[in-house]
Amino acid sequence: MSQDQARNERHAARMARKKAIIDAHIAEANIDTGIMILLTGNGKGKSSSAFGMVARAIGHGLKVGVVQFIKNRTDTGEEAFLGQHCEWHVMGDGFTWETQNFDADKARSETAWAMAAKMLNDPSYDVVVLDELTYCLSYKYLDKDIVLRDLESRPEMQHVVVTGRAAITELHEIADTVTVLADEKHAYKSGIRAQKGLEW
Repeated sequence: MSQDQARNERHAARMARKKAIIDAHIAEANIDTGIMILLTGNGKGKSSSAFGMVARAIGHGLKVGVVQFIKNRTDTGEEAFLGQHCEWHVMGDGFTWETQNFDADKARSETAWAMAAKMLNDPSYDVVVLDELTYCLSYKYLDKDIVLRDLESRPEMQHVVVTGRAAITELHEIADTVTVLADEKHAYKSGIRAQKGLEW
């Protein structure tokens, strides 16, 4: 047997073992239900990941609703494209260090939550994205108990995606999937400003 043949046989045996383990895990996961995904951490890509799921859901003909907390830009590429195919609400006043007004930020957050709660209470929405919601809880713009109640009492088959840094412990606890994104390197720290098509 040649070296290449021996290597190929070892590789095939390794992959067969791996396939058996993965197939067993797939067979065990047999529940269909709505899930909550939390995308948090200081790394880039939380909203981008959520909007990738929006595109995927739209591709499957699912009804999607997006509520953007904090953010106030209406010229983003994601809204320009995805907003043609789903319900999209930009409901913030801009980043909190720009507004510097607790009462105004709280009022805007409460208005945005009323829209989010309407979607979370409507079984016709298959996927609801709550972009940058985490800030509204960590800064206490929203009543934590009301938000958690509405998230947990949503329709059984409805999926929800929550994004933002510094997610409170309770969001971690009720989420089915939690991804914490971390910055290893970021162009911004080298003086490169946000680029159209990549960051907005």
